[in-house]
Amino acid sequence: MQRKSLAVRLAVVCALLLCSAVGARAQAGNQADAVGPILQVLADQQKAWNNGDIVTFMHGYADSPETTFIGKTLEKGYAGILARYKKNYGTGAAMGTLEFSETSVRMLGASHAVVTGHFHLARTEAGGGDVQGIFSLIFEKEPEGWKIILDHTTVS
Repeated sequence: MQRKSLAVRLAVVCALLLCSAVGARAQAGNQADAVGPILQVLADQQKAWNNGDIVTFMHGYADSPETTFIGKTLEKGYAGILARYKKNYGTGAAMGTLEFSETSVRMLGASHAVVTGHFHLARTEAGGGDVQGIFSLIFEKEPEGWKIILDHTTVS
């Protein structure tokens, strides 16, 4: 009788461990599946920027009054961030050519991620000269896809 009880307990423990391992693997797979779409947001932003299209560039940000940009100043809200970009980069020369590099995505769960990397903005002297620096972005998965909810960009 004790052997049968012990065998049942062992079978239950093995089943629980198997379910836990399968669940962890599925969660890791789901998180890995998010990296491509997140990097695509950056690729789409880079393309829009290099086409001189700030409005489309902004589609990578969450359209929310809580979306935050931190640079030399702190700007809160989608509309304010858009106005800041239009003010500071209102011409093709000021926009130059944007390139992201050394990007890294770290999942913070199924619906949030942090992305770090470098940026380089190649511009003529008339456009303000070259600018480069680093950034950290917090992304949130929304019904319409991955969106930036916090952007901290530092010029070096």
